[in-house]
Amino acid sequence: MFLSALYFFLLLMCYYLLRPLRETFGISRGADKLPLVWSFTLGIMALANPLYSALIARRPRRRFIPGTYLTFAVMLVAFGLFFQWLPGRGGAALGYTFYVWLSVFNLFVVSIFWAFMSDLYSKKDGQRLYGFIAIGGTCGAIVGSWATGQFSQWLGQAQSQWLFYTSAVILGLATICVVALFKIENGIKNQSSQVPKEPMVADASREPGPSVMAGFSLIGRSRLLQSMSLYILLYAIVGTFLYIVQARVIEGAFADNSARTAAFAKLDLWANVLTLAAQLCLTHRLVAKVGIPISLAMLPFVTILGFGALMLWPGFAAIAVFQVARRGLHYAVDRPVREMLYIPLGPDAKYKAKSFIDTFVYRAGDLVGVWIDPLLRAISIPLGLPSLGISVLWLGGAAWLGRLGGEKKEQ
Repeated sequence: MFLSALYFFLLLMCYYLLRPLRETFGISRGADKLPLVWSFTLGIMALANPLYSALIARRPRRRFIPGTYLTFAVMLVAFGLFFQWLPGRGGAALGYTFYVWLSVFNLFVVSIFWAFMSDLYSKKDGQRLYGFIAIGGTCGAIVGSWATGQFSQWLGQAQSQWLFYTSAVILGLATICVVALFKIENGIKNQSSQVPKEPMVADASREPGPSVMAGFSLIGRSRLLQSMSLYILLYAIVGTFLYIVQARVIEGAFADNSARTAAFAKLDLWANVLTLAAQLCLTHRLVAKVGIPISLAMLPFVTILGFGALMLWPGFAAIAVFQVARRGLHYAVDRPVREMLYIPLGPDAKYKAKSFIDTFVYRAGDLVGVWIDPLLRAISIPLGLPSLGISVLWLGGAAWLGRLGGEKKEQ
């Protein structure tokens, strides 16, 4: 449990060191460029998912997972060298390339983490321990956000290559945790037969099968995975609407990139502080007391309230409060509860279907959201009204997913 929490701590520290830098790159040429950037991101996801499925189908998890993290660490070093040596620090081209890369990186590494956790823990243990493990990730996010904010104030944007190098080292340490966890797993293999498998999955081992298309096939046949896909799609669309509003507010409120990076880092820091408080006081008790359906409905409900408040009080203060509350609830409640639903499923569902949902479906929602915005502006419709409408649909999707998750728990 402690090693799992440390593993998540290092992963999110690595990501949150770089996240504010990504946001700054994203609006460096104006927030109106985001639709094209996110369209390219979805295209990269479309190419990456079949490659990922092919690799995981041909390599055992004990090689594939550490190998994936080490490959990403090498790429981080390369970005640091490019940023340090290229004329003009690579300009907008390198900034947008890094934006797309980190958007792919963060979804894949976290999806792999939770898939691995669903192999290590039973559903009963997951309900008890996922909250504690998530606290490790939150602490890592807090440290990463704080460090980037301090770094931006002390050294400025010109020395940002050190963020890449530091993140690469941290990702290497996370890889060491993975190797250690696999050694622990090998020592308790005899317990794997106690974890129930989804009836549609014939293979009882923890290794994914050889079929590259198995994940897509499972989504087509599983109501639970279809409901999860809908939930993630609506979550991403609504999150994109809020992201666009945030980008425009920060672009207008802060004049230079260093100030914007520090502002993004402060938002990340306070969101993660709230997450930590909720995880310490709420997460491990919530599911047992109110059940999966209500736990999953909390984030859409708060989002409806947030967009309503934002329509009445627009500005940086309202955005900051809304983002902190929403992201805090997402990491403290929504994400751990959703990940519990994967525990009874088979390896193809965890490593192939889940990855597709967490990456491609998620970024497809981003793309839908980011292109709806210019269409709405063209016909003079404010973004707040569609945001409220889709949030209501998302609340309905949460109820459906929660009901199916409760049925799966009873099985």
